[in-house]
Amino acid sequence: MALSAEATHEELSAAFDALGRPEHGDLRAPEIGLVMLRGRTGGDGAPFNLGEATVTRAAVRLGSGHVGYAYLLGRDPARARLAAVLDAVQQSGGTAAIERCFADPVRRRIAHDRARGAARTAATRVDFFTLVRGED
Repeated sequence: MALSAEATHEELSAAFDALGRPEHGDLRAPEIGLVMLRGRTGGDGAPFNLGEATVTRAAVRLGSGHVGYAYLLGRDPARARLAAVLDAVQQSGGTAAIERCFADPVRRRIAHDRARGAARTAATRVDFFTLVRGED
């Protein structure tokens, strides 16, 4: 589900096509709403409300009866529905197919994006050093 949250609409759509466009119906049509984000000062302090984030959720049922769910940041009902379908396919025992046509390509893209970002950051790195004075 974490990969579905980071996947683009094109990646989800390609996986849906590669899986043979599984027959499905909405248990809960995609809905857009808000969730409260909570934070903690220093990671372990008193919790506080940081703000709200927009999420889209969906629930689908495959023809086989298996159910899939998706909650994604942002406002993209089509993407949430596709992510829910992929979750349902995985629940029905299609883990190998999901790994092959969806998870592996998304992991490679994410690793590539992170490496590219790290290389850009490394290019701007500045090393600071301190000279020790001979004064006592």
